[in-house]
Formats: sequence, structure tokens, C-alpha cells
Amino acid sequence: MAQISASAGALLRHVRTGRARSRADLVALTGASRNTVSARVDQLIAANLLAEGGRGWSTGGRPPTLLQFNSRAGCVLAVDLGVTSVDVAVTDLSAQILATVGHPIDIADGPAPVLAEVDRLAQKVLAEAGLAPVDVCAVGVGVPGPVEFSTGRPSHPPIMPGWHDYPIPSAFGRFGCPVYVDNDVNVMALGEVGIAAAPQDVLVVKVGTGIGCGIIVDGRVYRGAQGSAGDIGHIHVAQPDGRTVVCRCGNENCLEAIAGGGALLRDAVAAGLPVSTTREVVELAAQGDGPTLELVRNAGRTIGTVLAALVNFFNPHRIVMTGGVAQAGAPLLAGIREAVYRRSMPLAARALEITVSDAPDLSGRVGAALMAIEEYLDDDAVQQTLAP
Repeated sequence: MAQISASAGALLRHVRTGRARSRADLVALTGASRNTVSARVDQLIAANLLAEGGRGWSTGGRPPTLLQFNSRAGCVLAVDLGVTSVDVAVTDLSAQILATVGHPIDIADGPAPVLAEVDRLAQKVLAEAGLAPVDVCAVGVGVPGPVEFSTGRPSHPPIMPGWHDYPIPSAFGRFGCPVYVDNDVNVMALGEVGIAAAPQDVLVVKVGTGIGCGIIVDGRVYRGAQGSAGDIGHIHVAQPDGRTVVCRCGNENCLEAIAGGGALLRDAVAAGLPVSTTREVVELAAQGDGPTLELVRNAGRTIGTVLAALVNFFNPHRIVMTGGVAQAGAPLLAGIREAVYRRSMPLAARALEITVSDAPDLSGRVGAALMAIEEYLDDDAVQQTLAP
């Protein structure tokens, strides 16, 4: 049986995710001695990360004193950077949003003007929450392109011209704290599974301007060797009519070029539909327009063909759809489910759930906050905080 860690960071995680509510719970959960657990809990209380309050149920003897995570021991900045807009939030250490603001931007303006706008919005939300830069413990940033997670630098992002290899963390130097940057889909995946993530395997698929996939393994984001895991938008998809579509990455017949938001708009315009944006296509589908519904359903079938291969390979518990095109809801989901359940192996798809996100607008900010919190409160970081 695997040994469960009883480090201070692990004990803190058990309390803040709700797995333990007292010293006795921590002893039972980790198998560590009562003295070891008490000493580390006392350290966490002294560091203002845990607090004691109230009494639990007695199982014979004195009722246990309950432990609570002090989510107001600091705050984090969460930045959800999109192609045409940015949302900035300040949250407590439980990812509860204290203040948030959004603003239109054009990602193609480049890192300097866009991150200057992010800094202005960060000052605004901190002031609104009654906080100062010194209160910020960590910053989490989601960006719409591939990121080398270890450095926070975008790597040849197709829809972020001028951003390649830009050191995004340097834009937040005034806060004097760690800055974590990841692909927006990984960030949204964290937002979908939440702070007390169940030990499940989940695919979170964003269908917007591009198509990407956040991979959750046993409740944690899987990034791969270099941080590019889940870039399903550039998987080749054969076209039944033999036509060739060139993707903005330079390759032909990528999933994104055939079924992404831009492709949906292109096909809608070619069909003579009265639309000029992807959002209008989605709205027309929501109104029940027949030709638009068929376009959206076909996009779902194409996406589902790729997802079926992933289901056979990865065997997830759930697939969650998010992003602007996912707002089309039922017709997109119908096409995806049709292809996935038809093409997946029966065992892999037997208990598979495929749903649309309940909170797509919030998952980017909540996920960016959770990324920053998880890194800030990992075992090594907590140990350094407690070190004399």
C-alpha cells in the first residue's frame, strides 16, 4: 500500500480540500503519529495557514477541535487572457473571487500593450477588494496558445503574433511573487474540476477560435514533457469529399481548420447564412435555424471522431465541452456523442459522460487562481514558508 505523505504541505492540502477536519482525521488519513501531526499542525497555525475553531462529533471521549484552512492568509491574481478580451480577478486562497473585471483587447497587439492593460486591471481589482500588491502571494495566467510551463513563455502560438518566447512572468515583477503561466485549456480544466478535485480522469475540450484539450489525470493537470499535451486542434482529420483545408499552422486538414470557430463561420458564410461572426453562428443555431443546426452538428461529428480515438486511448471518466462554440449546446453535443459512442470501444464508452460546462465564463479565472494556489501551497513551498 502506498505511503501517504504527512508533510506539512500534505496535511494542509487534506484540510483545505475537505478530506480532514481535525488532528485525529489527519492521523487516521496519513498513519503518522499523533505527536508528528500535532507538531506540524501547530506550525501551520503559527504561519496563519490553519486555524482552530469549534468542536466536532465525539466518538467516545473529548470532541475533537476542528481545523479550518485560513483562505484569507493571502490572495492571488487570476488572469484569463483571450484573443479579444481579458478577465482579471483577485481571489482568496480557496479561489473565491473577491473582485473581477473584464476588458476588450486584441491579442495581436503584442505582449507590451496587452500586459500593460492587464496590470491596470490588476490594480483596479485589488483596490476594489481593499487589497494591496504586497498581499498577492501568486499570479496565475492562462493564455490562448502553447506555453512552456517551466518558464511561462509562449512557444510559437498560432493566434498570438509577437508573443513567441516572451517572458510573461516578468510583467508581474512589481508583485514580488511567483507567476505561473499555462495554456488556457489546461487552466479551464483546473477550473472545471475545482479545488477538491476527485481522483478522476477527465478531458476538458475547448471549442472556440481554436480547439484544445485539457487532460486531467487522477485529479491533476497532465502537461506532457514540454507542456504541449492536449493540442488536439492540430490532429489530422481526413475529409470524406477529399477536399483540402490549409490550417493557420501550415499543415492541411487539422481538426481546428475543419471544425473550429473560424471554420464554422467560413462554412456558414459559404452557405449564404446572414452571419459575420462565430458568435452569430452560435446564436442562429440556438434559435433553431435548420441549416445552421446541421453545420454545428457536423462540426460536432468531426470533433467527436477525434475524441473517439482519445476515448479509446485514454478511457476518461468524463468529457466536458467548453468555449464559445460549445455554447451552441445540444446540436454540437449531439454530433459529438453520435461519433464518440459509434466509434469508441464499448468498454471505454460504457460509463462515459459527455457534457457542456456549467460555468464556461468563470472556469478560466477560477482555474488560473487554482493553478497559482496549488503551486503556491505545494509541499516544497509550504516547507519554505515554515522554515525558520
